[in-house]
Amino acid sequence: MEVVFETENMGQTEKLGQSLGKTLLEGDFLALTGDLGAGKTAFTKGIAKGLGIEDDVTSPTFTIINEYTGPVPLAHMDVYRLNNLQELENIGFDDYLDGYVVVMEWADKVKELLPDDVLWIDFKVLDDFHREIRFLSDSPYYDSKLRELSI
Repeated sequence: MEVVFETENMGQTEKLGQSLGKTLLEGDFLALTGDLGAGKTAFTKGIAKGLGIEDDVTSPTFTIINEYTGPVPLAHMDVYRLNNLQELENIGFDDYLDGYVVVMEWADKVKELLPDDVLWIDFKVLDDFHREIRFLSDSPYYDSKLRELSI
């Protein structure tokens, strides 16, 4: 299933993430792709809100993984700066696959290590404010979540 949304500002991008976050459970994996500044972190802030997490979500560009506790824990990963797959394995990537919702920015860099069932979300900058957010799913599980999305 493919679903495409166009957001008009960062607030709408965050709200779309929050809508998805309300449906997520431990073990869910979101693979984010798209240009720098396309809204991946804003979307993840919304996911955290939807999960009931009150912490301020920041980009894990330099830390690689930020963990947030809440009713459903979140592991926010950014693999942009990794040089190889081994680096991700060395920081305990597999430990996050159970017990967390995982949101990984730049996931296309490490496709080989990802679980079989992931929800791909691609962010495209249309102009200074507008973003196209494309959801791609090959599973009935994520398809059902996509049917509930709204801005």
